[in-house]
Amino acid sequence: MTLTDTGPLVALLNRRDPHHANCVAATSRLDAGPLLTTWPCVTEAMYLLDRANGERGPQTLWEMISKEMVELAELPLEVMVRMQDLMEKYINVPMDLADASLVAVAEARGLKQVFTLDGDFRIYRLADGSSLEVIP
Repeated sequence: MTLTDTGPLVALLNRRDPHHANCVAATSRLDAGPLLTTWPCVTEAMYLLDRANGERGPQTLWEMISKEMVELAELPLEVMVRMQDLMEKYINVPMDLADASLVAVAEARGLKQVFTLDGDFRIYRLADGSSLEVIP
């Protein structure tokens, strides 16, 4: 299971995306299993896919979720509180809700990698001071 940001979700489903080929190639190097993401990332992806592909883009993402190719991480209260803390800590970057959800889920699940196109993940630090390995 690989923690996955909005950018790769959009790039994988939109052949016109400039990162499409790179993200498709990167999937061969990912851990087996579904792509793990969060509702804030899915919300962003649905919006961007709709703008790029019309109704077919979001529908394809829904299909991936229903076929368990994409899994949505739960965001219990303690994770949401951590998201708020992270957004306050990185207010000058700034850290958005989707990024905060991924960092908080990584901490909660002990994950050390993120599939993202967002360079801000090279700045963010987990609670133990380590950083996530960015794929691709």
